[in-house]
Amino acid sequence: MVMGDETAYRTFHEVYYSRLTRYLLVVTNGDEDATREALQATFVRVVRHIKVFDDEARFWNWLTVLAPTAFADQRRKRNRYLAFLDRFTTHARAEADVAENGQADVRLLATLEINMGNLSAEDRELVERKYLGQESVRQIAESLQSSEKAVESRLGRVRQKLKAAMLAALKHEQAD
Repeated sequence: MVMGDETAYRTFHEVYYSRLTRYLLVVTNGDEDATREALQATFVRVVRHIKVFDDEARFWNWLTVLAPTAFADQRRKRNRYLAFLDRFTTHARAEADVAENGQADVRLLATLEINMGNLSAEDRELVERKYLGQESVRQIAESLQSSEKAVESRLGRVRQKLKAAMLAALKHEQAD
């Protein structure tokens, strides 16, 4: 088969269509839709990357490398698309929930305020200085005579504690 030779392509299609279909049915575990997509991608690759082979066995070996690779690429592409759709629908549902219930921000702020009150005085002061007073970690570390890393670690633990408490409160609220 030579690049641009339509007759050669038709002959290739007639000879290898059924054989490649059967091969890809095995590769795709019998998924007919995946087989069709992989077969189409394989044919496109054959047209784009056609080579000259000494015998039919080497050509078939090349096809048996090309076809599963095309299937894997199609599957990755489909999984990326599905992941995108999942993120999009999750985001859309979250926006719909906020639009449907304009009190979502109010509930979050109220939950935050309650849980801030449950923190120790030192932790609450640290969070307020960082996020309300907008002090840098360096400034806080200097005033506490501590290292920046120690302040960052402490802030991380406090944020995790707040997050866990808020999620528990919101789950409890939804259960009621």
